[in-house]
Amino acid sequence: MSSPDNKQKTGKKHSPKVATILSILFAGLGQLYNRRYIKGISLIVIEIAFLLTALQSLNYGIWGLRTLGTIAGTDHSIRLLVIGVLSLITIIIVAALYVFNVYDARKQAKKIQNGWKPLKLKDTIRVAYDNTFPYLMTFPGLLLMVFVVIFPLIFSVLLAFTNYNLFNSPPRNLVDWVGFDNFVELVTVPIWQDTFISVFAWTIVWTVVATTLQIALGLFLAVLVNDPRVKFKKIIRTILILPWAVPAFVTILIFAAMFNDEFGAINRDIIIPLIGGDGLPWLSDPLYSRVAIIMIQTWLGFPFVFALFTGVLQSISKDWYEAADVDGGSRWQKFREITFPHVMFATAPLLIMQYAQNFNNFNIIYLFNEGGPPVRGQNAGGTDILISWVYKLTFDTNNYAMAAVISIIMGLLVSGFAFYQFRKTRSFKEEGEI
Repeated sequence: MSSPDNKQKTGKKHSPKVATILSILFAGLGQLYNRRYIKGISLIVIEIAFLLTALQSLNYGIWGLRTLGTIAGTDHSIRLLVIGVLSLITIIIVAALYVFNVYDARKQAKKIQNGWKPLKLKDTIRVAYDNTFPYLMTFPGLLLMVFVVIFPLIFSVLLAFTNYNLFNSPPRNLVDWVGFDNFVELVTVPIWQDTFISVFAWTIVWTVVATTLQIALGLFLAVLVNDPRVKFKKIIRTILILPWAVPAFVTILIFAAMFNDEFGAINRDIIIPLIGGDGLPWLSDPLYSRVAIIMIQTWLGFPFVFALFTGVLQSISKDWYEAADVDGGSRWQKFREITFPHVMFATAPLLIMQYAQNFNNFNIIYLFNEGGPPVRGQNAGGTDILISWVYKLTFDTNNYAMAAVISIIMGLLVSGFAFYQFRKTRSFKEEGEI
């Protein structure tokens, strides 16, 4: 039998540097050097299988991503772009596994050098299962996210740097990389510049005004119904939540008919009897169309906010209001110092998402009047917001590259705003840090 001193000397001879070099040369060799035979053989088999089956495909994918094809009519640029993005994602995943292989070999070699003895096979399987269980459970979701979120995101970003449009559509024509030309055209070419400024400004106004109105109306009604003097609270709450129960697209289509310039109930039964004439041009004038859409969104959005605020208001302790009464606080002071801060603190993340949702609220814009009416000198309608403009560029004019450019700008705006506001509202802090 070997003495503990001999075991310690054997461990000292075990070199992490050697294990690292071997694992860099070929995945699994470092594990074999560490006498982790099952793991080492598994990694070797995986790398051999990868080199034999996927290396040529990945090389073709990277070639396609770099060139987007060389022979018009034969090479399909968009198909090559898709294969190239998938190859790029695969390479990143394989590189991450290879780095893990090197890190694992070096880490285990250091433990062996310090006198650690490998566990028996049964104990190794148990420890490995305990340590990897959370990763095994999250792996399907991660894999789904890669192909449902990350892949389309990378594809759309890369598309913004090409000239993919109606006149450069494969397989008849090849798509080329054009760098930042699309971004430059968006802010320099008159028709693109005017349209972008107009649509972007209206998108901001629409988001701020419509969302603020629905939040303000929901808060006002919630505070009103929560007043102790109001009777039949359950019936009133049920009535106020009813607009939420009706599918939004049904409500929008009904309102579109009601706001029709010629036969709509708003003009025929309300506007004309009051002011005469032919009524207001709700669908043919951009200003009136925008006012109508804001009112409709306020109607659609306030029930959710009302229900949200109603639940929060009932959680506020009555002792706070009684203490305020003792101090002689007015109704406005109690609302400003107690009700409003408590409600905003509890619901701020959800309210922020209301702004982000309305920023990309395609349904109401398209279903009401398809982003119209037309505007002279622009390739977007008077009520088009960025998301509906992207839709038209994609499906009506087939200008995919410019649609991708605008999508990138939208994504940066929404994510930047949401991240900043979440930080400000302390949504990312732990409970003990608040």
